[in-house]
Amino acid sequence: MRKLLTAAAILAVASFAMAAETWTSDYAKAVELSKKSGKPIMAFFTGSDWCGWCKKLKSEVLDTNDFMAWAKKNVILLELDYPHAKAQSSALKKQNQALQSKYRIEGFPTVLFLKSDGKVLGSYGYDDGGPKKWTANADKFIKKS
Repeated sequence: MRKLLTAAAILAVASFAMAAETWTSDYAKAVELSKKSGKPIMAFFTGSDWCGWCKKLKSEVLDTNDFMAWAKKNVILLELDYPHAKAQSSALKKQNQALQSKYRIEGFPTVLFLKSDGKVLGSYGYDDGGPKKWTANADKFIKKS
């Protein structure tokens, strides 16, 4: 039983570490990765602790294996969070506010597909139908890059 619990704990930590590595909250890092890879940036503007549609998009699409497999091949993932209760560093808040202003984000969730130079390829949000439908629609934007 003890070995089983230890194995489960290791697996949970490894899964969390892998998920954390695929998303960044650092815009400069996302731009650098985009330039190196030639992939566009997928910027997810979210209110993680208060926005119901953001939570729905995350659980139904962004947290799925189908989406993560698609993302690994096609985009650099950038999460820009605007929480009400969750603590953030002042530098992160400043970065996120500047990007919200620059791209005129007024509603959440908003997903922007960006070139490494910041040019917008397209905008998307929550869409009912799961990850396969969502990524098929997202493909239309990233093909412009």
